[in-house]
Amino acid sequence: MPAGAEDGEAEWPDDADESAFLSDAAARGESQVPVGDRSGAPTLDARLPPLDELVKRVPADVRRVLDELFRAKFTRVRKYAATAGTEAPP
Repeated sequence: MPAGAEDGEAEWPDDADESAFLSDAAARGESQVPVGDRSGAPTLDARLPPLDELVKRVPADVRRVLDELFRAKFTRVRKYAATAGTEAPP
């Protein structure tokens, strides 16, 4: 087992492994760089729509689930001493 590898944990490939993989992929005729469709990408000077308009595009049930999952919920109020958190870390 390589030094520093944990039990059951795969070792990250080094540069030689990556180079061998890429040359094998090229020999099989695979593209080494994914080709993206940039025709729909906004340009830097494009004006973005208002946030309210973007929110309206998201279906109501999806907004409801996102709100449920990511909204902060206050469950109780606690009072801490004024000096809490001012001591030196251990």
